[in-house]
Amino acid sequence: MTSDPGAHRAGRSDVRRWRRHLAAERAEAIVYRDLASRRGGEERDILLALADAEDRHAQHWIDLLGPDAHPEPRPGPGTRLLGAFARRFGSVFVLALMQRAEGRSPYETDADATDAMAADERIHGEVVRALASARRMRLAGGFRAAVFGMNDGLVSNLALVLGVAAAGMPAPAILLTGVSGLLAGALSMAAGEYVSVSSQRELIRASDPDPEAEQRISDLDLDANELALVYRARGMDPAEATAKAARALQRLRRHEDGSPDAHVLAAAAGPETAAVPVVAESAHDAVGTPFAAATSSFFAFAAGAVVAVLPYAFGATGWLAVGLSAGLVGLALLATGAFTGVLSGTSPPLRALRQLAIGYGAAAVTYLLGLAFGVALAG
Repeated sequence: MTSDPGAHRAGRSDVRRWRRHLAAERAEAIVYRDLASRRGGEERDILLALADAEDRHAQHWIDLLGPDAHPEPRPGPGTRLLGAFARRFGSVFVLALMQRAEGRSPYETDADATDAMAADERIHGEVVRALASARRMRLAGGFRAAVFGMNDGLVSNLALVLGVAAAGMPAPAILLTGVSGLLAGALSMAAGEYVSVSSQRELIRASDPDPEAEQRISDLDLDANELALVYRARGMDPAEATAKAARALQRLRRHEDGSPDAHVLAAAAGPETAAVPVVAESAHDAVGTPFAAATSSFFAFAAGAVVAVLPYAFGATGWLAVGLSAGLVGLALLATGAFTGVLSGTSPPLRALRQLAIGYGAAAVTYLLGLAFGVALAG
């Protein structure tokens, strides 16, 4: 790679490529500043630092372009829309898109980008990943229930509608069947999610440190340190556990009232002065709350299930209704798969196609079974 603006004479293709890079850097700087406008404290400073770094990269392309840098290329409509989202919502969705943008940087193979710029882009992706991680954690419980509910509503009700259609039921009966499947499935999903998340949180809570045990730590025998056994049970080697436990006891006994100044039982792998049991809190965040999971699942299932019955609700019949129902559900499966891919940092097209293949596969099996059942009845 080279950083010398005069290293070679620029051709038309070079100028076009440099202007694309300049537009991308300017666009990313704008989005980071828009995100920073919705943040405060350390996170705002980090986002502004990322924007400054993108400005430095942009200056590199301006230096290479010389007079060809003017007029400066404007960000495309997609980037402007992303900036609007960042200003109004500042959501994890925008951070996820920026993480993907940083990860797709072409600087690794571009001879006119410096090694430092390529390294910057790679590290920027990790910075954005870290900024998004806390929001992904808080989103995880409800998001999992919503994605599961939406996908289940789309697939199960399409399968139900196609199955009874293949069996030869009239359109009004198909519509009634689809609506019944919507209500029954949404209620069942909500109840199942509530019970599932409640049980999962109870299992996690069973591993949380006992508050009463925390209160007795300062009374432990310093020579026969039982606290070291707790640390060893949580994964520390014996020597490290013994040393850490001894330091914790000495620190606690410096308090006049003898009360713990930290959750030392939960700090087996973390700082001794950790204020909260971080692992336990993260686990609870990832699971979510029972009510949020149930609500997300109910409405997501209903939203997915209604798609399959829309053609019948508007009076379509026969193969037209079947085709419209399958087509609408297919589009919805592609959209939910792509959206999940963006938020999870994976490939949206691959996630979309996977969702479509699974959904259509399940519906096809049910349709064939319904067809066979209808033939058997007719015989």
